[in-house]
Amino acid sequence: MAADYSLDALQRLALTLDVLRARGNNDKAHEEAGTPPVLDYDYSVVIDGRTLARPVNYQLLKILPTKGVRVLDQKRPYMIIDPRAGHGAGIGGFKPDSQVGVALRAGHPVYFVVFRQHPEPGQTLLDVMNAEAQFLREIARRHPESAKPVVVGNCQGGWATLILAAAHPELTGPLVLNGAPVATWSGQIGESAMRYNGGLLGGVLPALLMSDLGAGEFDGAHLVSNFEMLNPSRNFFGKYYDLFADVDNKRDSFLEFEKWWGGFHFTNEAEIRWIVEQLFVGNRLSKGEAQLEPGKKLDLKAIRAPIIVFASRGDNITPPQQALNWIVDTFVDEQEIRVRGQRILYMVHEKVGHLGIFVSSSVARKEHAEMASTLKTIEALTPGLYEMKIDETAGDEGNEHFFVSFHARTMQDILTTVENDREQEKDFTAVARLSEIGAQAYDLSLRPLVQSLVTQQSADALRDAHPSRVSRKLFSDANPLLALLQPTVDWARAERQPAQADNPFLALERLTAHSIMQGMDLVRDLRDAAYENTFLSIYGTPWMRMLGQSGATPAPEPDVNQLREMLEVKQALECMERGDLGAAVIRMLILLAGSRGSVRRDRLERSAQVLNHTQPFQSMGPQRRSELIQQQSLIAEFEPRRALETLPALLKTQQDRQQAMDVVNHILGARSEMEPHSLELIQRLESLLGVATPKPAPAGAAVSKAKPATTPATRSAKPAAKTSRARKEAQP
Repeated sequence: MAADYSLDALQRLALTLDVLRARGNNDKAHEEAGTPPVLDYDYSVVIDGRTLARPVNYQLLKILPTKGVRVLDQKRPYMIIDPRAGHGAGIGGFKPDSQVGVALRAGHPVYFVVFRQHPEPGQTLLDVMNAEAQFLREIARRHPESAKPVVVGNCQGGWATLILAAAHPELTGPLVLNGAPVATWSGQIGESAMRYNGGLLGGVLPALLMSDLGAGEFDGAHLVSNFEMLNPSRNFFGKYYDLFADVDNKRDSFLEFEKWWGGFHFTNEAEIRWIVEQLFVGNRLSKGEAQLEPGKKLDLKAIRAPIIVFASRGDNITPPQQALNWIVDTFVDEQEIRVRGQRILYMVHEKVGHLGIFVSSSVARKEHAEMASTLKTIEALTPGLYEMKIDETAGDEGNEHFFVSFHARTMQDILTTVENDREQEKDFTAVARLSEIGAQAYDLSLRPLVQSLVTQQSADALRDAHPSRVSRKLFSDANPLLALLQPTVDWARAERQPAQADNPFLALERLTAHSIMQGMDLVRDLRDAAYENTFLSIYGTPWMRMLGQSGATPAPEPDVNQLREMLEVKQALECMERGDLGAAVIRMLILLAGSRGSVRRDRLERSAQVLNHTQPFQSMGPQRRSELIQQQSLIAEFEPRRALETLPALLKTQQDRQQAMDVVNHILGARSEMEPHSLELIQRLESLLGVATPKPAPAGAAVSKAKPATTPATRSAKPAAKTSRARKEAQP
């Protein structure tokens, strides 16, 4: 057994070294090719950002469907923005089971935003945002019969999506933010160690210095190294052991992923300075203080499109607090979300890691597929804050059926869904203040000297000397010593003799590897604890908090009366007794929604089918339907009793009243599935309108004649689970 294991281990070692050599060679070829996106799909270039009035290194690609996949131009298009955080683009379409694959299989046109390795001279994030706005206009021009595009933002692409939608709310459809760091001060004591880097390393100063040493460009390899240091056992040992343990099967997948991981990209000084100052040190976007142009703040309240936020407890790069707390920081409370006509859904995965959010096949088949399905009906949802839950019901892997529900939530629910230490966030105000002071001092003193000493040759030499590049280049054909390995590799392939699975030395190998990783994890935890204690001992002191007070923005206090004085609220209440069949149906659905704690997607799909494909709603158009839903939501929010009592004024004939109740009953479904308070309210509506309990009617027969509708088949769903406390919820 020992001899068998020794032979197997030697062969695996030779083959593993050969894979690492192939990785180094791939890196060189990838770099020489200009580090194109690592998409698993063919594509065509729609817009090259270098041709715009303000050139940028971004491009808009159209993804070409694979064989057997039919894309319909009239369906809502998708625009996916990948993260520009040191790596290249393409991770959102890295596999067939990916965000791109999910959207294509559903028949949607898919566009992908990518970027070249180096920024254009003088490029700013304002230029990038304007380029992305131009991309959306081009997509709209190509699909005039479609609804506004869905914009998907992955990681750093998530906050880019938010600022794009805040600056150009008229261009975007629903937004999907996957693992996007927005509230960057948020986290939990004992976790989220990465957020302390700004305070311990000097704020924005290191980024400025490294940009100057890079001749005006910041090397993305620094960011990738930071990510790797978050989980050193995995990145410096675990992934290589996994390759060594199963090198016969994992060669291709390892090389594919490493091609993306090692494709280091650059940002220029203006871009990295904005990102660090405004986001990671200043937390200004979450506080409503970020600016791309002097005097023009980016107000996230200006966003009108529905937003889905996907976070994970297993994400150590974007902890769920950083992905979710911007909602709490932006809005006074959940009522303001409703009053402003916004729909925000959030979903928290229990364990998937940061990269798994984008590349995991199981996440693509479940979470991304169900989000894509939900986006078809999300605009039929009553404005508010919701948690989206996905429960598996049946089916084999790859053919699972899921039960999706939406549960109305409060701001407090967000803060208790994941552990928060919001009081500790005050420590970061001093970090932001000291960062400003340090940057100003550097600008006025050392910066001119540093810039005068740097040449392009010295910048290139510094990049080549980065440990992440050196470690990869050592295992490539650039190292002549690796030529000695080739005969051993040829022998290992020709004479491959794997050890038996029950060989005890294999078990010992796995145990040893596991022990090494545990030891590395212990060292990491001790390091993180030391970081945290150092940070708290410096910035948690009273005098440091006093230093940061000048930069602190107090959270707004809820004021219901102030919300009631908003112009749109006053205008809606003036229309209390004005309206028709459509207004009455929507109002009744919203009133019924107030008696429930959750909504099932099958009801939402029936509601969307009625609103989009039957009269009088079909002839309204999306904008008018949205305005009507918002108007009736405000009426039900501020005057629920009068909203109910004035319904007969909207439905003047008995025929209208019967039709309205038929629509409501069709959307609600079987009464046996309703909760008692919902039944009580619907019976009260029937009594108020003088309508007998009707039999369920088909959607097309429930209202005036409409064109036949083609809608996706509704998956079977079990009754929604009761919630422990009554909350306002969505439209049934």
